[in-house]
Amino acid sequence: MTFFHRLDDKQPLRGRLAMAVEYDGTAYCGWQRLKHSASVQASLEKAMSRVAAAPVSVMCSGRTDSGVHATRQVIHFDPPSPRSEKAWVFGTNANLPRDIAVRWVKPVADDFHARFSALARRYRYVILNRTSPPVLERHNVTWCRDPLDAGAMHRAAQALVGENDFSTFRAAGCQSTTPWRHLHFIEVNRYGPLVVIDVQGNAFLHHMIRNIAGALMSVGRGAQDEGHIARLLTLRDRTLGDVTAPAHGLHFVDCLFDESWGLPAEPLGPNLLAFLGEWSGERAVPDSPMAAYRRDRSRAANAAAALAAEEDGDA
Repeated sequence: MTFFHRLDDKQPLRGRLAMAVEYDGTAYCGWQRLKHSASVQASLEKAMSRVAAAPVSVMCSGRTDSGVHATRQVIHFDPPSPRSEKAWVFGTNANLPRDIAVRWVKPVADDFHARFSALARRYRYVILNRTSPPVLERHNVTWCRDPLDAGAMHRAAQALVGENDFSTFRAAGCQSTTPWRHLHFIEVNRYGPLVVIDVQGNAFLHHMIRNIAGALMSVGRGAQDEGHIARLLTLRDRTLGDVTAPAHGLHFVDCLFDESWGLPAEPLGPNLLAFLGEWSGERAVPDSPMAAYRRDRSRAANAAAALAAEEDGDA
């Protein structure tokens, strides 16, 4: 995918569509629609419904909490009215608030599901580590004025890699039926004043990354030794865990799908880290029964869709 491409304004898109959405979560209760507060989902569905001139309902790849940001939230929806690529992207953006934007839209097979077709999710937790607080980045980073040892944080974090019971790092109100998750990798690096926790897994528990980030910062400050994370993991008890890091430093930057879906690749966010030059989908997904099952389903669905299109062309 290039940075710029012409959006088609002639061909109406029919059938299931995938879409990527970017948002600043500062003003929202999170992704999911709630009656008592503004949500990203409600704002997006309202804007898309204006484009379609009919109600639109969307499904996301991963719900984000209050105050959490996203640069590649992938959704799917079944449009009630045919609209062109340009209409969906430009029309939706024209009706959205300035802190939410559509990046692209693409037709997919009817079996595509933003949540259940996903192989992995990736987040970046961004810490501004200096004595003075952030100004321009104040809504997008967590400020830590104590010197952090990123190397110690990285070494401590490696205890989390693999399939583990993350009970110590899940919120008390987490609704998941299991605390087990598969962490593909976690890296902690310093880039000047920025300390970045980069983590990918099959899925994440409520507050899991923020609880990991809080514990890692305790290691980085020197308040805890490098064995702190491994000890917390074995406790399997949130009441014995460390602090929860603030939401505004967390960014949902990638949702990985099998290549057969043909979703666009794009630079990973947030833009503060654009100099790293990494694009979506570059990190491998470890072999697992879940990944193999979802890859097989996606390839079968796309093969069936291609065959149907060929038969329609012959008719």
